[in-house]
Amino acid sequence: MFRKAAVPTVSNGSYLQGQANGKLSSLDSGQPAREGKVVLKKKVTLLRGISIIIGTIIGAGIFISPKGILKNTGSVGMSLTVWIVCGILSLFGALCYAELGTCIKKSGGHYTYILEAFGPLPAFVRVWVELLIIRPAATAVISLAFGRYILEPFFMQCEIPELAIKLITAVGITLVMVLNSTSVSWSARIQMFLTFCKLVAILIIIVPGVIQLIKGETQHFKNAFAGNDASVMGLPLAFYSGMYAYSGWFYLNFVTEEVENPEKNIPLAICISMIIVTVGYVLTNVAYFTTISAGELLLSKAVAVTFAERLMGNFSLAVPVFVALSCFGSMNGGVFAVSRMFFVASREGHLPEILSMIHVRKHTPLPAVIVLHPLTMIMLFNGDLYSLLNFLSFARWLFIGLVVAGLIYLRYKRPDMPRPFKVPLFIPALFSFTCLFMVALSLYSDPVNTGIGFAITLTGIPAYYLFIVWDNKPKWFRKLLGRVTTTLQILLEVIPAEENQKS
Repeated sequence: MFRKAAVPTVSNGSYLQGQANGKLSSLDSGQPAREGKVVLKKKVTLLRGISIIIGTIIGAGIFISPKGILKNTGSVGMSLTVWIVCGILSLFGALCYAELGTCIKKSGGHYTYILEAFGPLPAFVRVWVELLIIRPAATAVISLAFGRYILEPFFMQCEIPELAIKLITAVGITLVMVLNSTSVSWSARIQMFLTFCKLVAILIIIVPGVIQLIKGETQHFKNAFAGNDASVMGLPLAFYSGMYAYSGWFYLNFVTEEVENPEKNIPLAICISMIIVTVGYVLTNVAYFTTISAGELLLSKAVAVTFAERLMGNFSLAVPVFVALSCFGSMNGGVFAVSRMFFVASREGHLPEILSMIHVRKHTPLPAVIVLHPLTMIMLFNGDLYSLLNFLSFARWLFIGLVVAGLIYLRYKRPDMPRPFKVPLFIPALFSFTCLFMVALSLYSDPVNTGIGFAITLTGIPAYYLFIVWDNKPKWFRKLLGRVTTTLQILLEVIPAEENQKS
């Protein structure tokens, strides 16, 4: 099931090879041959790249995280400061990934960059923790927000049952998996539409907020820094909530091989997207505080809905619908991008062979998409929203900090590497230090959740030696895995990408 990491392409093992007509030999039913290679094609333009980034960043964070940030900072002024600082830090991180995406033109994002800089062991640990913790937890968090907001118009006068939220969430997760398994084109088109819906949802909040400011509604900004002092324990958790709201700027790097003219489009898409999102986020939070006090915001379970009810009357029913669509877009973009990480990791020999295969007709990485479904469902029905947020943040920011540190290392290890886009050295230095400092503080401020994350991360080391390094697996075991792979190929109608096959 796992292959040697040293082999960068799909080996001619015990799976079925595709014929020239793009069909499995055992599935050929005499239908006309299909033209074209079975590969993931370059379909991500600049506009689609911007759509992927904005569409993935703007999800539930801006509608849920204000509560977590305010709770851990203690004042309106400090919470707005955290939003601005998180936006600047995210821009720094995005610029670092822009450099990496233009000099390492491979899909896979974090995994690929760690593999290039530090070798196969840390890269395997990265994809291991992504598969077990980060992606299932992140999908569960944003999906729970989708479930809550989509049901909000039907439960305006009472509490929404938790079981109902989780059931609707499970339906939404399944729908996203089916969409990404069925068609790349339709997934991209829907992502464009949902990105438009996200921006509309943000504007629905910002415009009334600006009107309130013009009217002089500034009472909640008086003595903005008065209140509970931010503690050493609370501040890193506030930054976690803020950085979670901005997270998503790295997803275009997961699909680098599918981006047209990546040297130009990746930096442009990242810079344009981060400016739009940062300005939008800060103005949205200012708008909240023109109408909602700090105490009321902490008591609200759906901040955007509470805001809309105060200012828009019956039109407020439309707000949770827009927010739910926003969350769905973030779910869709995340699954679309991260499935490519699993695809590349399998191609490099770090995950089962089946995950680097593509559907013979739909040209989607079907196995790499659906592998997330069962793990996400487990996360969904075990754990609450904020625990999951803190749980995944530890592992996510640990490895993002490592990736950016790898950028500095590659400057010295490979100085002659072509770098069409290059950032000043202080930017990756500051960003990587900030990430690792937040991770260290989180071990002190939230030892249970971060301790669990750290322990599961360490399980990647023995897993690497068991699945990747150990060659002398029993013959019956290898034969069984070969049969399982072949059976899954037949059931899923997938073959290795033709560019990776060897004659």
